[in-house]
Order: sequence, then structure tokens, then C-alpha cells
Amino acid sequence: MDEHATLAAPADDDPTLVFLKVEEAARRLRIGRTTCFALIRTGELESVMVGGLRRVPVDAPAAYAARLRTAQRAA
Repeated sequence: MDEHATLAAPADDDPTLVFLKVEEAARRLRIGRTTCFALIRTGELESVMVGGLRRVPVDAPAAYAARLRTAQRAA
């Protein structure tokens, strides 16, 4: 296989997703899993329980980033 060949898109880039795993949300925010769980615990990053699984709504990482940007502009 050619080293420049296009690989399949990661599952967290699927436009039909409604929820992300915490690890996928962390990857989108470019933060660690532990930091992502800390943001969830403090309520800064929205999450829900689906059965016994913690999930992050697909729009929550972007909303968190937007709040950070707004707060930094106001400071």
C-alpha cells in the first residue's frame, strides 16, 4: 500500500454520530482523557449517561471551545 494513500476516516468524524465516547471528545479537543473527565465532572463539558455509558453530545466539544473563546475575549 502506498504510504500516501487515503485511509478511512476515524469513527469520530462520522457526520451521523449523535454522541461521542469520552476518548473521542478528548481527541477532538486535543486534551487527555483524564482532563476530559475532569471537565465533565465540573460540568464544563456536557455529557449524558446512556445505559451505563458516559457519552458526550457531538456538539458539546465545539460549544465548550466557543465558551472558552468568549471568556478569553472578555478578559
